[in-house]
Amino acid sequence: MASLPDVKSLNSLPVEQQAKVLDALFEPSPAIHACLLPSISTTSFQSYDEFINQAQKIFEALTADPTQKAQLHSIIGSHPRLGAKKVESAQSAAEQAQLQSGDATELTALNAEYEEKFPGLRYVVFVNGRGRPEIMENMRARISRGDLALEEIAAIQASCILELGSSRHSSNEIVGNV
Repeated sequence: MASLPDVKSLNSLPVEQQAKVLDALFEPSPAIHACLLPSISTTSFQSYDEFINQAQKIFEALTADPTQKAQLHSIIGSHPRLGAKKVESAQSAAEQAQLQSGDATELTALNAEYEEKFPGLRYVVFVNGRGRPEIMENMRARISRGDLALEEIAAIQASCILELGSSRHSSNEIVGNV
């Protein structure tokens, strides 16, 4: 993963560099850019944790606004499918690597079932060392629960937990450019 610039300079960076920071923390996504770039430019942050917590609040506000569902689902849909071979961010690649053993066919079927149950969403979970069987059990439980609003919130929370870990790893080596 690319090193992140000092968060205190984030609001003064050119928009292109701010977008690269978002791509490094989250997934490359025009919807994420549209949602977060205005906040980056107008807010000073003291830490990446503070920035990601702010991003989570912005994303969660979308869950309460029916007119913003398309943008919310685009943000959640930018996350790679569980078990995907090709992923955009280093954080997702690390998460996916933990799940590469086991029955890929079953995971593909579960992804399809999840996306049929929750159109526009991707199953997002903080893997945190759990194996494929435990993750698939969680996926089945969430499909059975069938609650779109809870899925939207769970996906946003999991994404932000992932990004908190990602920012802590990346900001160990701070540089001027992303």
